[in-house]
Order: sequence, then C-alpha cells, then structure tokens
Amino acid sequence: MAQHQSALKRIRRDSKKTLLNHARIARIRTFIKKVELALASGNKTAANEALKQAQPEIMRGVTKGVLHQNTAARKMSRLNARVAKIA
Repeated sequence: MAQHQSALKRIRRDSKKTLLNHARIARIRTFIKKVELALASGNKTAANEALKQAQPEIMRGVTKGVLHQNTAARKMSRLNARVAKIA
C-alpha cells in the first residue's frame, strides 16, 4: 500500500478518472449499438440519424483521450460504409 501523500492522492485521482473513462467508453458503445440496431432493422433514415448522433460522440472520446484518433476514424469509416450500403 502506498505511504506517501502524493501516492495516496494519485490513487484517489486514478480511481475517479477510471470511473469517468469507463462511463465515456460505455456511452460511445451505446451510440454505436444504436447505429447497428438501425442497420439490422434495415431502416436507412434511422441509421443515418443514429450515425449523425454517434459521430460527435466518437470524436468526443478522442478529445477526452479515451479513444485513439485512428481507432475513432476506423469506427466511423466502417459505420459510414455500412450505412451507405443500405439502399
């Protein structure tokens, strides 16, 4: 167990940050699942709307440091391609 004041503070800060990051990741996954559900139902308008809501959320994950920029770009590109394929 940590003994120094700074180490104890770091443990407290890390645990708070971890909870916040997990919440952000869960929120991003929820938005992605909404797009996938719309794709599964075959509804193009719903898929477009869900994608428009998911894109800023994914990019917010990049700015907050939860996702790597290339990962976010890959996810958005693949979702865009799947939505465009529905016609």
